[in-house]
Amino acid sequence: MARYVLRRLIFMIPVFLAVSSITYLIGNASGDPIVILKIGNPRVTPETLEVIRAYYDLDKPVYVRYFLWLGKFFQGDLGRSFAGGSVNEVIGAWTWTTLKLQVTAIVLSVLIGIPIGVFSARRQYSKADIGITTAAIFGVSMPTFWFGLVLIIVFSSNLQWLPSAGAKGLTYYWWGDPFLDEIAHMILPTIVLTYVSLALIVRLVRANMLEVIRQDFVLAAKASGLPDRITIYKHALKNAISPVMTYIGISFGLALGGAPLTETVFSWPGLGFKFVEAALELNLPVVQGITVIIAVMVMFANLITDLAYGVLDPRVRIE
Repeated sequence: MARYVLRRLIFMIPVFLAVSSITYLIGNASGDPIVILKIGNPRVTPETLEVIRAYYDLDKPVYVRYFLWLGKFFQGDLGRSFAGGSVNEVIGAWTWTTLKLQVTAIVLSVLIGIPIGVFSARRQYSKADIGITTAAIFGVSMPTFWFGLVLIIVFSSNLQWLPSAGAKGLTYYWWGDPFLDEIAHMILPTIVLTYVSLALIVRLVRANMLEVIRQDFVLAAKASGLPDRITIYKHALKNAISPVMTYIGISFGLALGGAPLTETVFSWPGLGFKFVEAALELNLPVVQGITVIIAVMVMFANLITDLAYGVLDPRVRIE
């Protein structure tokens, strides 16, 4: 298992270098940062621009700047924002709010989606199965921003049950408590993210369970007198879960990639919302820092998925 983990960690190195270099090159392809700064602040003096040029090594070729930036990154320094302040400080507090939302949604989608998918497969073509399949197709096809706006209109604007923006109240606590207030702010964006991931998990589990429960080893387990619950959840599900584990790793990356859209709809103060804000301000150091941090989180999510494969299927470790 240790060799398996080591191979996966080594594989992450070229992936990270590729992602970070492409991100850096695309960011600098938008134009000279000095010109961008002059557009955003026409009153900046030539002396200040020269200091900025020297600080950000803008007098050096782009490939040299990349390696300088990469060296600082491995020291834990993401540079300084054009707006002032360290990029680490700018995005540090926002990382937790993004993870809190995304991880909660993924965990809920797995805990809810797997039992529903198994239930649907065991009752193929029943009214319950048709209803679940229809709801799953709707969830896969639905634009997340549209669903978020619908929830805001219904539960925040019309019914006024839940807040529509932010991660916590500033002058007013929903349900009269700071902790409950944070939960209230999480409910709507969590519902959106959970439902989107849940829909595909249900379809994957159902499709794989329909194939597995017809195999000989499952029929033999039933014939030997094992309880139906043990046969389904201990034997059949274990063999049907691998594609679901693949999607869980991918869904975390997709959720982080879609974070700018979801977090902007709900004004959720996370990396996605900060990314949009920095992009509109042409704040390249912050955009690059957030992109690389999200890429690192996605790579570790895929590593955890690979480790889960090794636990569920010993043949993966042997190979």
